[in-house]
Amino acid sequence: MQALILAGGVGTRLRPLTAQVPKPVVTLVDRPFIAFMLEWLRRHGIDEVILSCGFLAASVREVLGDGSAFGLHLRYVDEPEPLGTGGALKYAEELLGERFVVCNGDVLTDLDLGAQIAQHAATGATATLALARVEDPSAYGLARLADDLSVAAFFEKPAGDDSGEESLISAGAYVLERSVLSLIPAGRPVSIEREIWPLLIRNGMYGYRASGYWLDIGSPDGYMQGSFDLIEGNVESSLGAAMGPDHVRLDGSATIAGRLVGAALIGAGCEIERDAQVGGRVVLGPGVRVGRGARLERAIVLDGAQIGERCVLRDCVVAERARIGAHTEISGGAVIGQDAVIGEHNVITRGARISAGVALGERAVAF
Repeated sequence: MQALILAGGVGTRLRPLTAQVPKPVVTLVDRPFIAFMLEWLRRHGIDEVILSCGFLAASVREVLGDGSAFGLHLRYVDEPEPLGTGGALKYAEELLGERFVVCNGDVLTDLDLGAQIAQHAATGATATLALARVEDPSAYGLARLADDLSVAAFFEKPAGDDSGEESLISAGAYVLERSVLSLIPAGRPVSIEREIWPLLIRNGMYGYRASGYWLDIGSPDGYMQGSFDLIEGNVESSLGAAMGPDHVRLDGSATIAGRLVGAALIGAGCEIERDAQVGGRVVLGPGVRVGRGARLERAIVLDGAQIGERCVLRDCVVAERARIGAHTEISGGAVIGQDAVIGEHNVITRGARISAGVALGERAVAF
């Protein structure tokens, strides 16, 4: 069975991580961002995946190849311009069969896709939407179901919901019949949520109440939470299954002179100097160096980054090859871009985003 992954966006919410790297192959823990979705799809019987790309599409191909490393056949469609969720689907029409799965590319999940496909077949649906329960549906598409599981109403990003009914939002995984493609106009951007779903309400669209893990990882907060849930085994994945006791995985080539607390994943060639404390909830990519007396907690530090002595990192992301000067504090959801150089005695917090390649002098404060 086929799946189409919608991954053509420029990843604005994740910048600066996506400033130089396309979102599908941004590193998530120890592999490309999209790899966890490919693994999930394969686990549920998907053997061919079409990846709809846009920004830096050639880089995506270079990293992911033909899909054989993931046990499936991977094909590519390059959007000439952003086409929206429906427009991208229409653009891939020639490659799609009679029934297929469509997924948003910034979701981390272990929902039972096989059960969703089975329900789709049993109801004779034209479209079956995976639906997840959330407390606040305002950032998503909200569905109302009839007793037979058909969708009675759909509201894209509702301003508020005080109906008292359960909030079931679209989880970004759809099973579709090819007939849906005939509803999508060609040659222009189309929102499947705003333009196509209304045509199918009470006319072949059903909802599947999904259970299990589901998270939008397309923002820094979601990216961090997804990383931590992966190393703690809160979402089903091959990575979680490979974590050791106390949710610690330590590459044998790493050198640890400080203290390591789970959950933590420490990549090849990492150096943690004496009196440093790393964990809990920390990911260090290959070749990361953590200086003497530094403290890292709820932090992600990607390949080759250098953390100076006595630094404090909490609730933050430091991208590849960035250099953080001694006695610097990074916290509060801050993100440091690739190859950035941060001088000593800095305070970077409150969601600040330091662009790739930027050099920041000593004793600056970034909020």
